[in-house]
Amino acid sequence: MLRAALSLLAFFGLVPQAGQACETVLFDGARFTICEIDMAQDDLRLFLRDSDGTILGNFARVENSLPAGSHLGVAMNAGMFHDDRGPVGLYVEEGQQEMRLITSDGPGNFGLLPNGVFCIQDGRALVMESRRFEAEAPQCRFATQSGPMLVIDGELHPRFLADSDSLNVRNGVGVDETGRRVVLAISDEAVNFHHFARLFRDRLGLPNALFFDGRVSRLYAPSIGRADLGFPVGPIIGTVVDGTAGGS
Repeated sequence: MLRAALSLLAFFGLVPQAGQACETVLFDGARFTICEIDMAQDDLRLFLRDSDGTILGNFARVENSLPAGSHLGVAMNAGMFHDDRGPVGLYVEEGQQEMRLITSDGPGNFGLLPNGVFCIQDGRALVMESRRFEAEAPQCRFATQSGPMLVIDGELHPRFLADSDSLNVRNGVGVDETGRRVVLAISDEAVNFHHFARLFRDRLGLPNALFFDGRVSRLYAPSIGRADLGFPVGPIIGTVVDGTAGGS
């Protein structure tokens, strides 16, 4: 398994670097990979386009877009996107808004209200229900909207069913009460929403969590020899590691 993962890194032309703490955990009979991020120390960002305005779409292009001496520490796809890979809902990068907030209900997972916003501020992050986000209007250096919310102030999304047979590989993000601890998580096998949400609340102890996707879920974590392949995506979340912190 590790050899296969390292071969994917070689395919991308990437060298494993020191990064955030990622591990595989077993929760309620299913395997998940989780990556812990400390907002007081780690440089967490969102990525969509290169300097020419072309959507990056994969981890290798994000890596190549970084300044010399910097590397991706950990990354995953970060929200739903249209056929042109533009974000479906709110998207903010370096304080510049590309797509507006959407608060109406609608088809698909994104429109399964309540949905939410993941917002990166200086030294902290938050996951907030979209209509509350609209009312409070927090300032975000980066932000991505997705849905549905998985955990809302310690409660599971009201539409989730424990016995649902809607199973997918899923990924998402959770944040603690302080905004300092952020966890990126991906299921390593197909699970339903209820199971995935309980991972954040019951296993990770996070009061707020947001679903990113269940159709194109992918993780880049060179610290554990993982770089998932697949068709290009839209928004990507990742940490940037200074070259002096990495190693081959």
